[in-house]
Amino acid sequence: MNGDKEPTMTTSKPMENRDSGTREGEKTVELPPNPDAGVYFIGRIHTPWTQRKDCPKNARGSDAVCTVELDPRWAEGLKEVESVSHLVLLYWMDQAPRNLVLQVPGHYGVQRGTFALRSPARPNPIAMSVVKLLGIDGNKLEVVGLDCLDGTPLLDIKPYFASVDSVPEAVVGWHQQRQ
Repeated sequence: MNGDKEPTMTTSKPMENRDSGTREGEKTVELPPNPDAGVYFIGRIHTPWTQRKDCPKNARGSDAVCTVELDPRWAEGLKEVESVSHLVLLYWMDQAPRNLVLQVPGHYGVQRGTFALRSPARPNPIAMSVVKLLGIDGNKLEVVGLDCLDGTPLLDIKPYFASVDSVPEAVVGWHQQRQ
C-alpha cells in the first residue's frame, strides 16, 4: 500500500497480448491502442492461491478464509461495514489475458463468446464476488467466497442487498442446457 502518499492512479497501458495458452477454437482480437479510463486500486486481496490452476473455478467453490487489505487512506470508508453480513467485491484480474473474444473453457470444452462467460479473460478483467464478512480489524476484512490469486488488486467494496441484488429467475441458457 502507499502509506501517506497520494492515491496511485493506475491506467492500463495498451495491454500486451498475454500468452494465455490459447486453446483450439479460441480467437483473439487486437486491443485498442489506449485505455479509456484509469482506476484506483483501493487495496489487495490475500488468498491461499498463487497459481491459476489452484484457484477455485468460481467463488462458491471454496470456504477458504481470505483477507481483503484496504489501503489505509480508505479505512474510514469502512464505517458501518461491520453491520453488513455480505459484501460485493469488485477486483481486477491482473494476470488474465485481455484479448480473447471467443473462448473454449477447459471444464466445458465448447466455444463461447467472452461475454457469455464468467471467465477472467476479458477486455477489462473485472471480477465480482459476493463474500461473507467474518470480521474487520482496522483496514483488513476477513471474508469467505473468493476465487482469485493472492495479491489481486481490489477495485471496490459494496454492501450486498439480497432485496435488489438477487434475481432468482435469472437464466444462463447454455449452462441450463448442460445440466
